Formats: sequence, structure tokens, C-alpha cells
Amino acid sequence: MKAPQRIKSIQSRIASSFVMLVLFTALLLIFISYRLSESAVRETAESYTSELINQVNANIQTYITGMKDISLAAMNNPNVREYLASAEELEPAQLAVLKAKISDYFHSIRVSRKDIASINIFGAGGTFISDRSNAELNPYIEISDQPWYRQAKENQGQTVISSSHVQPVIKGEYRWVVSLSRELSGMDLTQGLGVLLIDLNFKVINDMLSKLDLGNRGYVFVIDREGRIVYHPQQQLLYSNLKTERLDQVLQDKHGSFVVKEDGASRIYSIKNTDFGWKIVGVFYENELVDNKKQMQLSFAIAGLLCLVVGVLFSVVLSRNLTRPIKKLQEKMMEVEKGNFDIRVPVGHSREISGLARSFNVMVLKIKELMYQIVVEQEIKRKSELNALQAQINPHFLYNTLDSIIWMAESKKHDEVILMTSALARLFRASLSKGRELIPIATEVEHITNYLKIQQMRYQDKITFALDIDRGLYPYLTLKVLLQPLVENAIYHGIKNKEGPGTITITGGRRDHRIEFQVTDDGIGMDQSTVETLLTSKEGIPSRNSVGIANVHQRIQLYFGTEYGLSYASVPGSGTSVTLAIPAVHADEWQRVEGDVP
Repeated sequence: MKAPQRIKSIQSRIASSFVMLVLFTALLLIFISYRLSESAVRETAESYTSELINQVNANIQTYITGMKDISLAAMNNPNVREYLASAEELEPAQLAVLKAKISDYFHSIRVSRKDIASINIFGAGGTFISDRSNAELNPYIEISDQPWYRQAKENQGQTVISSSHVQPVIKGEYRWVVSLSRELSGMDLTQGLGVLLIDLNFKVINDMLSKLDLGNRGYVFVIDREGRIVYHPQQQLLYSNLKTERLDQVLQDKHGSFVVKEDGASRIYSIKNTDFGWKIVGVFYENELVDNKKQMQLSFAIAGLLCLVVGVLFSVVLSRNLTRPIKKLQEKMMEVEKGNFDIRVPVGHSREISGLARSFNVMVLKIKELMYQIVVEQEIKRKSELNALQAQINPHFLYNTLDSIIWMAESKKHDEVILMTSALARLFRASLSKGRELIPIATEVEHITNYLKIQQMRYQDKITFALDIDRGLYPYLTLKVLLQPLVENAIYHGIKNKEGPGTITITGGRRDHRIEFQVTDDGIGMDQSTVETLLTSKEGIPSRNSVGIANVHQRIQLYFGTEYGLSYASVPGSGTSVTLAIPAVHADEWQRVEGDVP
């Protein structure tokens, strides 16, 4: 009985070997880490963070309490009380003296406390006093619309602490502050006389919180009772939605903590409420705040070293069996890179390598076939270009032109001989265009002008022509000798068979990213069936009568794409109009792309 064939799949070998390795390593690491870190991480981190948050809370409470005391002192200042109570009854001179005293008093407070940005009073009648005598209100800001003002009015004498914000009330100043505001009332405590505003430098809170140590990645942030950010070390990332925080969960928890698992790491949020509505939140990562870190590192190092030794042993054995056929395949690929497409890789080894070898052999064969196909297509394209060149140098046209020159010479029409000969020379010089396929439109205009001059001299009074081409198109590029077959068709199939003289009009202009030429004649025209079959014929081969027209159409689409080309419109007895569309390609742009400009 035949023994069962052994499976040679690379995937099976790798899976069976490394599953055991990973399983062994994972079980070992899980066991060690679970025993050493489960309780230590949570207890140590929470205890440390809670203590740190309590300290921050105490500092902020002390800071805000000090600001409240300053606001009480300002409220109870006799000059402030007198100003608010009787500002409308005082003489202007007395009022000015009183305002100066209050401003000096505020100024002395601000100078003594670097954490205060400004102290201002906004009276109920629109009056305003600042700690700086030269301060002016921002004319574009309505004080009563400011959140700190509205909240102070709503709280009726209670202190209101705002979130961090840009304060725009003083003209020319836009400071990042935290505002403390409260309404000032009369002796009867029923009538609001104004609002006291103390702006605190945000930098003080920033310096207080940014230096806290919660590990390499831990941090502290503060929000107000509505969930608005007061401070965050990555505040700009939050505003630009590049970072998010669990603000909803923070608002729901009064005191305590919760755990969030993201990207394989556990973040612990520890929350502390202040007396004035702020929430101080510490965020730390379990793996950064562990007391027995050295012990865990040593344990993980030993376990990792053991797994590494086992993994290396497995890797050495497997790599010898698996890499040998792959290296052979790589050598064959390098031969193909050098241009040798006769390479064939023997099919053998494991199923995956065998499939890869077969795919490689098929790929090399396909590349070889495609290269042959490209050669054939290039040959077809070259034949098309030769057809275009033959259409340019029409033997009948050349013969008839030379015959006309001889006739004029015999008739002693020397000026006409010189004119026609010069036009013929310029015509062929423009046709050659130094062997380039793309030429400036200016050259094409010169070519068709000389062609029309020759035909006009040959047919004398039979043909007149007019050119109206935007000179701004002259620097743009076109395929050479596109207009001549169109004009030739208009002469021989339109005007020549018409009784009396005929006119050919050539116009050119730009429409968006397209350049359009229009050749119009007032000849005998064509019926619709002729127009529909003019550019095509059976099996894609143009008819003898339209060889020049079809060649122009094919050249345009071959070079620029099928959205460009020719379109005809004709009415029997009323003439024919053909529109030629090409993309707007400037010579300078072509030079940057191709490195060559005609």
C-alpha cells in the first residue's frame, strides 16, 4: 500500500511551527505578567494619580479663592461703591478724579499679582473703568453679549469662573485668559450696578498643570461644568478633531475613575471636582506607573530570551528548507530584469512555490507577447504616419502645380512664376518641420496659407479664401498638415463642381481646454448619408475618396484620444463645414514634459 504523500505547504509548516512558539510564549508571558502586575498596576497608579489630582485641586482652589478675595476687595472699595452708586450725579471733574483713583487702585493690584491680566468694571449705564487709564473698549464687541457678562448677571452677585478663552473686549488686545466675573449691586442687594471682570493669565494655569509627572504619556486636563476644555496639553489637537477625550463619561462621574482600553493600552481617568464647577482629570497609562517595574522587566527579559532561543532554533531549520527555492526564483527574476525573457523556472517544491513558479513563467510569456504586440502596433503607427506624409506630398498636386508653373513661364508671367514657386517652397518647408510630428499652430497656418495661394493661382478666379485664426493660438501645438486634407477636400469635392466661384473660410479659436478649427466652403455640399460614412468605412479602412480626411481623424485620435477629431455638417447645395478639435497644448508646457519644442 502506498504511503500517504506528505503535505509540502509552506503555510502548513509555518503555521504548525510558529503556533507552538507563539502559544508557548504567550502563555508564559501572560502567567508572569498577570501574577506580578494585575494588582500593582491599578492600585499604585490610582493612588499616585489621586494624590496628585488632590494636590492640583488644592492649588487651583487656593488660586481661585485668592482671586475671589481680590474681587471682594474691589467690590468693597469705597471709591468703587461711590462710583457705581452715584456716577450719574457727580460733576464731570469729580467723576474723572474718582475714575482715576479706581484705575490706580486696580493697577496696584494687577502690578502686585503677575497672574492677573486685567481688572475692569462695566457699569450699568455703559461706563467703563480699567486698571489702565488709556485702555479703550473694542468698538466691534458688545459687552452685554459676552458669556462672562451674561452669566454674571444670571448669578446675581455670585462669582462666575469661565472656561479658557480669548478675551477681545479691550481694543488691540486678544489674550488667552480665564475670566472671573460677578455682578455688583447696591446696598439693598436688589439693583445691579455693574459687572466686575478680572481676567487671569491662562499661562499661570498652563504652567501649573504642564509640569505634572504622570509618566511619559500621562497628562492632566481641566473642563468646566458644561464640558468645555479649560486646559489640555494638546488643546489644538482637540480643536482640530485630531484627538478626542471621553468628556461625556467625565461629566457623568462626580468623583472616581474609569478605564478606557484603546490600541492595546489601558488609560485610566481619575476625576476630581472643584467647588466652582471645574473638573480636574488625570489620565495615565498602567504600564508607565508600576512600582515593581524592574522586577517585571527582569521577568519579561528572561521569558523573552527563552522564547527568542526557541524561535531561533525553529527559524534556522525552517529557513533552510523554505528559502532555497525562493532564492532560485529570485535569480531567475534578476535574469528577466536584464532582458532575458527566455527564462523558465522549473515547477516543483511546495504547492505555494510551485504556484509562484507557474505564475512567473506565465508572466514572462505574457510580457514577451506584449513586447511583440507593441512592436507590431508601432509598425502600424509608422505606416499611418507614412500615409500622412504621402497625403502631404500628393503627386497629382505637385504635378499640376509644376505644370502651372511651366505654363506661366511659357506665358512670360514671371511674377506669377516667382510667387507660385516661393509658395511651393514654403509649403514643403513647413511640411517637413524637421521631422517633428507636433508643430506650432503658426507653422500650420503658414503651410495652409501657401497651399491656398497655390490653389488660388491655379484656379484663378474660381477660388477665394479667408483666414480668421486667433493669433493667441500660434504658440500652441498641433499635428502637422491637418488642415490641408480638409481644404483639399473642400476644393475638389465642393467648389470645383460648383458653378461659379467659391469661397473657403478657415477660422480658429479656443474653447476651454480645446482648440477648434473650422473649414467652411460654399460648394455643392453632401447629403446626410455621405456625411455619416465620411470618416469610416467597412472594417475601419477609409475609402479612396476620403483617405486624407480619415487619416487626419485617425491621427488626431491616435495622438490625443477619442474625445478629439473631426465632425462634419453639410447641406446639399449650401456647402460643407468641418470642425477639427485638438487639446490646447502650449509649447512651453510640452517642453517641460517632453524636453523638446518644435
